[in-house]
Amino acid sequence: FILLVEKDAAFMRLAEDRFYNSYPCIIITAKGQPDVATRMFLKRLREELKIPVLGLVDSDPYGLKILSVYMSGSKNMSYDSASLTTKGIKWLGVRPSDLDRYNIPEQCRLPMTENDIKTGKAMLQEDWVQKNPEWVKELDLMIKTKKKAEIQALSSFGFQYLTQVYLPQKIKRGDWI
Repeated sequence: FILLVEKDAAFMRLAEDRFYNSYPCIIITAKGQPDVATRMFLKRLREELKIPVLGLVDSDPYGLKILSVYMSGSKNMSYDSASLTTKGIKWLGVRPSDLDRYNIPEQCRLPMTENDIKTGKAMLQEDWVQKNPEWVKELDLMIKTKKKAEIQALSSFGFQYLTQVYLPQKIKRGDWI
């Protein structure tokens, strides 16, 4: 599989722990907003290797926006979306339901701003979200609880929790949507 990671810090943790040795995968990051080269590279890998893409992003509306750029393109470059989009990316985590499922401490859960809530509600109207009831359910939960969390919240259990517990459990259970 291809593990698409939002943040460089999480990417570095995966690399330092040599996660790819335990779970053979290709790990990619654009260090935040996806650039054209990363989007083209991901699309090419997906088409050539025919393996799934799992997304690891923050549990906030902006993490989902990043996944949406990979999946359906950016509004600024809509003229070239066909050559830059990767269909079928699965949202592995961090999902709003993971905050309780993995007992993320309250001090690691951040309150959503009014702008976060507005962005989340706007995303609920997007076609690509509406087509996936599980995504709607997760976004609804995020807006209802008014809580968000970064990938780094998982490190509250130890710096290797991401690679030794969270990702292995999610992958073993096929816990992506």
